[in-house]
Amino acid sequence: MQSGFELLDPLTLALVVAAGFGAGWVDAVVGGGGLIQLPALLALPGIVPVQALATNKMGSVFGTTTSAVTYARRVRPDLRTAIPMALVALAGAFGGAALASALPSRVFKPIILAAIIAVALFTVFKPSLGQYTELRLKGRRHFAAACGLGVVIGFYDGLIGPGTGSFLVIALVSGMGYAFLEASAKAKIVNMATNIGALLLFAPSGALLWGVGLVLGVANMCGGYVGARMAVARGNRFIRWVFLAVVAALAVKLGVDVWNENFAAH
Repeated sequence: MQSGFELLDPLTLALVVAAGFGAGWVDAVVGGGGLIQLPALLALPGIVPVQALATNKMGSVFGTTTSAVTYARRVRPDLRTAIPMALVALAGAFGGAALASALPSRVFKPIILAAIIAVALFTVFKPSLGQYTELRLKGRRHFAAACGLGVVIGFYDGLIGPGTGSFLVIALVSGMGYAFLEASAKAKIVNMATNIGALLLFAPSGALLWGVGLVLGVANMCGGYVGARMAVARGNRFIRWVFLAVVAALAVKLGVDVWNENFAAH
């Protein structure tokens, strides 16, 4: 297992630290930090994609764990829903990673892009969405829906990855009726589990650059702590606007991916 320290001259070290902090902040507020962190890792000279993916997951584990603990102390989300959802999401991430080579992501990306745009428009034109928790399901149906969402989004994280935290927030707000703050708190617990699941798959392969991952992880922790405290202090309206900004960025990224994979070569 390599440390990757040989890739870090002063400029690239600054890039990694800045990307880790920014990704941790975004992930803590609404998810989607991988949109910042992964491109920064791929820009490192000599790194290969699998190393970037594995190291990205290591950094994200630090950040999501920090923000999950911060949310748990300040928001006190209902762990009876969050923990089972996290466990099945971890299993889903394993399944998604196992099938990643057999089912290319370009099959799913157009569907995901359409869903993102629909949810973003719905959020824009319904300002009350996510301001208050008004659960749509109760009892066993609520529990079953949460676990179902955990499996599906965990599978997505293992198979494709970018925007997993945002998808969790989308599902918990628009699908289950949580307020943005409560949804973000639960999403961090679930996303922590999916990151751990992916890291457990990557680590034995030798792809992980543990030194770069530690640097990234410390920066991610700091960003996650600041982001979680800011989200708790500023509340649902602040999270809603950050959510829309991140979803717009994710939609652009997926749109470019779909274009390049389906039309650019023709």
